[in-house]
Amino acid sequence: MNQNPNDLPPPIPDATPRPEDMFRAPPPPAVAGAAAAPRPYEQVLEQFAHDYLRERRSERRWKIFFRLIWASVVLLLAWGLFSQRHHGGPAAGPHTALVEVRGEIAADTEASAELIVSALKSAFEDPNSAAVVLRINSPGGSPVQAGIVNDEIRRLKALHNKKVYVVVEEMCASGAYYIAAGADEIYVDKASVVGSIGVLMDGFGFTGLMQKLGVERRLMTAGENKGMLDPFSPVSAKQQAYAQAMLDQIHQQFIKVVREGRGARLKETPETFSGLFWNGEQAVQMGLADGTGNLDYVAREVVKAEDVVDYTPRDNVAERLAKRFGAAMGAGAVKTMREMSSIR
Repeated sequence: MNQNPNDLPPPIPDATPRPEDMFRAPPPPAVAGAAAAPRPYEQVLEQFAHDYLRERRSERRWKIFFRLIWASVVLLLAWGLFSQRHHGGPAAGPHTALVEVRGEIAADTEASAELIVSALKSAFEDPNSAAVVLRINSPGGSPVQAGIVNDEIRRLKALHNKKVYVVVEEMCASGAYYIAAGADEIYVDKASVVGSIGVLMDGFGFTGLMQKLGVERRLMTAGENKGMLDPFSPVSAKQQAYAQAMLDQIHQQFIKVVREGRGARLKETPETFSGLFWNGEQAVQMGLADGTGNLDYVAREVVKAEDVVDYTPRDNVAERLAKRFGAAMGAGAVKTMREMSSIR
């Protein structure tokens, strides 16, 4: 059906306020006593006030949220720094003191002499510790670090009249066995790797490659042997003999420690100190170990103190957070709180 355009209803006027309308006088009310309509500028001011308050509330909520986050971080830092460094805390009665030796034995590692000796001292000095167990899982490392730990084990045993036992997990080789030799008894798993009583010094030589590439090595030293064993210079027979003599001397120190520690139990063969390693079952047969058993077995059957307390130093929560975030503020907070704390 066709509709006449003249019959359509008139368009609805646009009621949106315009800027120029803000400065016009409001029309008088249509009926006496009726409520006056809000003025346009009052509507704008009211809307602005609502928006401003809403922004302020949102900003305040975000400030509170971030303050709570920072407060939680600070509390975690404080709890981590002031909490005890070893697991379990001091036991009420007799217990087996545990010290872990894991990974490479070297300075600035979890198996450094500094950390191991500190844990050993705490374990020995606790009047409730019946004996100390070193649980080892290490391929070895620095003979200097291992020697420091071995010397301290023997000193603390004599000072406190307590026994030290070693429990080997996966591996106890080279410098790790250097440490283990100071214990009263060594227990292994039948598949553990034990031994490697030897010393090595490794490196590379690039002289042949440099000649092919036409590279000339220009090394200047003050002192005949200052550039000793430089990988970019030809091998000197004299310097090589000197290095070999030094390694042999360290090897003899290692052998002496093993012989003193194992005593008559050690069944020496030409291969014992050759640098070879054996499984746990073979190690027991050779006198490098005393029997098979894990930590629970040694604590229950050998020490006769089934409760185990771990004295191994660990990274606390604060240190882990500082390492993860890597923030200067976090590092500064950790440093300040550590200086305030007596825990080291």
